[in-house]
Amino acid sequence: MAIASRNDERTSELAIRVRGLVNRFGSQTVHEGLDLDVRRGEILGVVGGSGTGKSVLMRSILGLRRPDEGQIEVLGVDARSEHPADRLQIERNTGVLFQDGALFSSLTVGENVQVPLKEHHPELDERWHYELALLKVKLAGLPADAINKLPSQLSGGMRKRAGLARALALDPPLLFLDEPTAGLDPIGAAAFDRLIKTLQEALGLTVFLITHDLDTLYAICDRVAVLADRRVVANAPLPEIEQLDHPWIREYFHGPRARAARGLQPEHV
Repeated sequence: MAIASRNDERTSELAIRVRGLVNRFGSQTVHEGLDLDVRRGEILGVVGGSGTGKSVLMRSILGLRRPDEGQIEVLGVDARSEHPADRLQIERNTGVLFQDGALFSSLTVGENVQVPLKEHHPELDERWHYELALLKVKLAGLPADAINKLPSQLSGGMRKRAGLARALALDPPLLFLDEPTAGLDPIGAAAFDRLIKTLQEALGLTVFLITHDLDTLYAICDRVAVLADRRVVANAPLPEIEQLDHPWIREYFHGPRARAARGLQPEHV
């Protein structure tokens, strides 16, 4: 059984609802009976040790992987449905920033951002595709001239922002971020955290955020879901997570790096 927050789930509309999820790769079971709720308008941090299937969970929710068992609803739509209308609704209402940005290397930043616009809004004039792409580039914190640059001409942090601009292209209410601060220096990571929080508040986004970055968890996440033992063993605000008696949680949230992220000295713990 997952340990849930004390807040009454019935009082909050869910953006994502997962029940009884099972994912297997041959003889290896990654998820077994996994349950997860993501509330509308929250930033949910998803953490877990290596091999716990954080990215597999995200891909299952997005419909990029068909799980062996279980139910998944995304904004009220069955994510396992193969009906074209259901798939289209999920695609149009979700934006994804993969860990490496996943930009097309032969396309400029602007052309990358225009890919989903052209796919889902081919009726728009080319000029509008460009103007909308420019708006998203600026929204992601990039200078306007970045729109004409290739990914190879950008720093790692700028490529992350370009990937974020593409994820926001269709104005989705649901945003998925896979290790968004991985590879960034502390200053760049903190700036990216602030950007995500600002966008979430300004646009009313729901954010599903996979991360190992404790600073990110403490800085911007409303709740944290912990993957261990092939399921979500906890899904609650950080003060509640810290009180749980689970080996991985104790090691992860009570070590020196966690104390630093909380702004505490060792003698205060």
